[in-house]
Amino acid sequence: MNKIILLSILSFFVITACEDKDNKSDAYGNFEATEVIVSAQANGQIIQFTPEEGVELALDETVGLIDTVVLQLNKKLMEQQKITIASQYKNLSSEIDVLKQQLTNAKINQDRILNLFSAGAATQKQVDDIVGVMDLIKKQISAANTKRNNISDQIDGVDVQIEQINEALGKCHIRNPQKGTVLVKYAETGEVTGIGRPLYKIADLSEMKLKAYISGTQLPNVKLGQKVEVLFDKSEKENTSVTGTISWISQTAEFTPKTIQTKQERVNLVYAIKVAVKNNGAIKIGMPGEVNF
Repeated sequence: MNKIILLSILSFFVITACEDKDNKSDAYGNFEATEVIVSAQANGQIIQFTPEEGVELALDETVGLIDTVVLQLNKKLMEQQKITIASQYKNLSSEIDVLKQQLTNAKINQDRILNLFSAGAATQKQVDDIVGVMDLIKKQISAANTKRNNISDQIDGVDVQIEQINEALGKCHIRNPQKGTVLVKYAETGEVTGIGRPLYKIADLSEMKLKAYISGTQLPNVKLGQKVEVLFDKSEKENTSVTGTISWISQTAEFTPKTIQTKQERVNLVYAIKVAVKNNGAIKIGMPGEVNF
């Protein structure tokens, strides 16, 4: 009787061990998503801020506004300066037109005097005087053109400053950089923020990635784009099975993370892989998962 009982116990453990071995997955890890921390790109008080944790946001959706009063005033000042400088440019252009007309008239006089001089009816002094008048007008035109070009450069400089202000005004509008779900909210309406201060964290949860670890002996049989079975907890005793695609394989070996395997296995070198899985909402960040090749 004792022998029969002993054999029964041994058989139970052998069967259990075989079942455990058969049920063991090829790799283990945790699910993760690409998380993006959205930060302020302007200084000032947050006038409007709509993101809420758990809410999905669209790409390029406007989710907030930082105070723009100071920037708007600076823009008005620059625009007024441009109007003032532009009026100077216009006045100089009119002055140059007058000088050009004077030069034309002087040229007519010069031709007349030269004809009279050829006929002996004008003196050399008259010829020299009209030449001097023309040279003076030409210098005045040259000086006016130089001044007008400088004013044109000033207008270009003001335009650049206005463009910079417009760029800063655009950054006061907080736009969502990627489609996803808000994970953490760091700021509230009415708070004063600054450039680089985190406002919220977002991640696209429609596709999760299971970061798992494989041994060196498994590595030759794993390829990018390979379809694999991914398991994650459905209940205490059941798993949900979905299909995943290997999207990344590490080129560097590392020791097995202590949070995943036993102490004995942690001394082994492994390679990290990532398996992309479509998520219907059941998979959460940090949830453990398994992979079968």
